[in-house]
Amino acid sequence: MKYLQNGGFHQHPMMRTTLLFTMVLLSGFIAVNFLLFFSKMGLHPDSIASYYRGNEEEFLPARTYQSMIEVSHSHLPVMAIVLLMLTHLFIFIPMSKGIKYILISVTFGSALLNEASNYLIRFVDPLFAYLKIGAFLAFQSSMVALVIMLSVFLVRTQQQENGYGENTDA
Repeated sequence: MKYLQNGGFHQHPMMRTTLLFTMVLLSGFIAVNFLLFFSKMGLHPDSIASYYRGNEEEFLPARTYQSMIEVSHSHLPVMAIVLLMLTHLFIFIPMSKGIKYILISVTFGSALLNEASNYLIRFVDPLFAYLKIGAFLAFQSSMVALVIMLSVFLVRTQQQENGYGENTDA
C-alpha cells in the first residue's frame, strides 16, 4: 500500500510488473465496455433512446427504474475504485499539473455523466442521448489515455532501470 500512497511503485520492479498486468486487464475491461455498449445500442441517439425508453416497433420494453438502480448499484462503486486507482497512479507521472487536473476531472465527470444520462434519457427527455454519446466517448477515451500513459511510464521506468543496471529487488 505504501507504494500507491507515496508513488514508489515506479521504483519497485515487482510492483511495476503487477501494475502492468493490471493495465492489461483494464484494457480488456475497456474493450468489453465497448462490446457491451454496441451490443445493446449504437452511437445513434435513436438507438440509445429506444434502449432506455422502449420501442414498440422493435418490441423493446422501457428500462424499469428498478433495473436501472440495480445497474447503477454495481457500476458506481466499480467505477469509483477503478478510477481512484488509475488517477492516483497517474498523479505520479511527471507532467504538468494542469494536464493532470483536466484528465482527472474529465474522467470522473464523464463517468458520472455517463451514468446520469441513463436516467435523464429514460425519465426526462430522449435528447439526453446526445449527452450519453458524448459522456461515453469521453469516459472511454480518458480511460484509454490513462491506461496508455501509465503503461508507457511503467515500461520506460523499467527500461531506464535496466539500462543503468540498477536493481532494487526487495
